[in-house]
Amino acid sequence: MIGRGEELGRIEALYQSDTFEFLVMYGRRRVGKTTILQEFAQKREVLFYSAQEKNDSLNLRDFSRMLQMHFGRQYIAPFGTWEEAFSYLTDNIRDTRVALIIDEFPFLAGTNPSIKSMIQHEIDHHWKGQNLFLILCGSAVSFMVNDVMGYESPLYGRVTSSMEVCPFDYRDGADFFPDYTNEEKLVAYGILGGIPRYLNAFSSRDSISANIEKAILRNGAFLNDEPMMLLRTELREPNIYNSILEAIARGYNRLTEIADCIHEEKSKCSKYMTTLEAIRLVEKRVPCGEKVNSRKSIYVLTDNFYRFWYHYIFVNKSYYELLGAKDASQEIMGDISDFMGLAFEEICRQYLVRQAKKKRLPFVPAEIGKWWGNNPVIRAQDDIDLLALSKKKTEGLFVECKFTGRPMPMEEYEDLVIAAKAFPEEMKKYLMFISRSGYTAPVQRRAKEEGAVLLTIDDLFL
Repeated sequence: MIGRGEELGRIEALYQSDTFEFLVMYGRRRVGKTTILQEFAQKREVLFYSAQEKNDSLNLRDFSRMLQMHFGRQYIAPFGTWEEAFSYLTDNIRDTRVALIIDEFPFLAGTNPSIKSMIQHEIDHHWKGQNLFLILCGSAVSFMVNDVMGYESPLYGRVTSSMEVCPFDYRDGADFFPDYTNEEKLVAYGILGGIPRYLNAFSSRDSISANIEKAILRNGAFLNDEPMMLLRTELREPNIYNSILEAIARGYNRLTEIADCIHEEKSKCSKYMTTLEAIRLVEKRVPCGEKVNSRKSIYVLTDNFYRFWYHYIFVNKSYYELLGAKDASQEIMGDISDFMGLAFEEICRQYLVRQAKKKRLPFVPAEIGKWWGNNPVIRAQDDIDLLALSKKKTEGLFVECKFTGRPMPMEEYEDLVIAAKAFPEEMKKYLMFISRSGYTAPVQRRAKEEGAVLLTIDDLFL
């Protein structure tokens, strides 16, 4: 399994505990939660039940069959109630560790909300004193956070551990493409993002253009209509959400801009944004170093593939069908360097996070992110691709990220120097440049003289 050693290690540690453990696992759809649980289940004897979108009695029937086949080796009849099913489990827990996994728990609790109270009763009266490891897993992130772990939930205070399964970063994503160059690995990640199911759709035996043609543009391909399908599954008004996601993909990042673009009231648009944040498709960001309630906040798409799909496929679907998948993929590749700008900034941010954890930066950052705002030196708005600040903001790492087809010239080096002057003179400042195509000779000489760090794509993989 690629890149899930930490998650499996945490689950194994909870399993090895000699007391009752209750893990709530959640994460957006396709992120690989079930795969992690299946990998764990292969190594341990567990009770694994995957709830389905059907009525309560049918889920109870299937759950009953799973319990009876595990403990009695034969299925007799469904239990009359969930209380009876849980009591049967309680009565069969002995000295040997028992792990119960209920995957897609919201499908159960959605049709029978009282099931949470039944589990709470069983925990309080029996399970907390037994050798049981309970895992509830779900893709409905807001439900798992609020309705399972939240203050008003019957299960509040019973959870002993929680785990959000997040998408892969660029390094783990690269492992899906062993035959690609480092640059091609980054482009594939810039298109697909960190969702394992999406990464598996490309093959490094084919060119990126051929993969776009076969896995995205071709009618019937898994990724051809994937964002639309998920929105229809999870949201009541997919058309409005489509408009919002398209607006953000086109560069409308502020709430007022998004509302104007889709012709909706700002207050109404704000509610939709909250929903998109809850399902981990959109994130609200503020300039690095500012408070979370800053008026400078913007919204960004957190999923590379959604940004790619809404940037290219959603707005050009009819045109691409007339053009043909092969020619359309070549047209997209002709524009991919410009598209990769934002994706490359995120890749570089992930690189800084990895380096910070290894204590390889000049200091341990308290914050890492993009910065934008007024620069009094030039008396105009300015921005910094990435900024890392120390806890007391006495040190700053200023980073420029370039995914262009030419070596970075001196003008762009100077731009970062000027942008850094927007911060206090007494701050200790470090400069770092990360460029796809290297640097001109004058930039290399100046960086050596001033102690600036120059990195290329290959350095991101060291």
